[in-house]
Amino acid sequence: MLKVHRALADIFDLNVSQPTIYRFKSYIADQLRPLTEKILTNIIQGVILHIDETEINLRNQKGYVWVFTNMDSVYFMYRESREAGFLKDLLKDFKGVLISDFFSGYDSLNCPQQKCLIHLMRDMNEDLLSNPFDKEFKDLTQQFASLLRETVKSIDRYGLKQRHLNKHKALATKFIKYATNTQFSSEITKKYQKRIKKYNDRLFTFLDYDGVPWNNNNAEHAIKSFAKYRRFADGRPTEESIREFLIILSVLQTCEYRNIDILEFLLSNKSNLP
Repeated sequence: MLKVHRALADIFDLNVSQPTIYRFKSYIADQLRPLTEKILTNIIQGVILHIDETEINLRNQKGYVWVFTNMDSVYFMYRESREAGFLKDLLKDFKGVLISDFFSGYDSLNCPQQKCLIHLMRDMNEDLLSNPFDKEFKDLTQQFASLLRETVKSIDRYGLKQRHLNKHKALATKFIKYATNTQFSSEITKKYQKRIKKYNDRLFTFLDYDGVPWNNNNAEHAIKSFAKYRRFADGRPTEESIREFLIILSVLQTCEYRNIDILEFLLSNKSNLP
């Protein structure tokens, strides 16, 4: 808010007090709150849902910001902890595919899930750098990378179309069997074997659907907009102010996803986004 105050003074030569700016933010958040609930409903009724969470330090406590998004809507929510139990009730009517990282809080949700394969590949590469002479782990990583590379080639050529992705299911099944049934001896390979066993039915879900991404880039992109705010605000907001900010940010990001001019929308005084 201090930056906003300075910008108004420097650019528009307006002497607006900080309390006035805070009251204006609260007013805007109150006006937009019903719209954000519609945004959340739209996401829950959709066929895919990307989800992610990140930490925020408030003035007197630590909390978490969760983001829920599909391809045209973004909804942010503040929670006091990273406990994911609330998701069962929030997403009880969601019938699509949930796309997420490997955070265990998502494991109990009763819907088809796709784990982010970029996260898995990134973790493998980092551990490979630390274990360059582990032949077992190198073989496992190379087989996964080869499978993913060929699948992404199909996606680049045809898009996320099940009829074109279907040809990769046999190789995906072969990789899962190799990763879960082989008797490995190295500890790092056993660690990934355990991980692949746990999530074997959630690694290649996207092969069975149209339009389901194989990564969680959409949620990570959305949460970057909050990360920009956190860089200068971390440790300053109250719980009330962060909740108000997330209401406004949800609408801002949804407008961005839908290529809507946010200023024109706010001035239009409409209650729904096109």
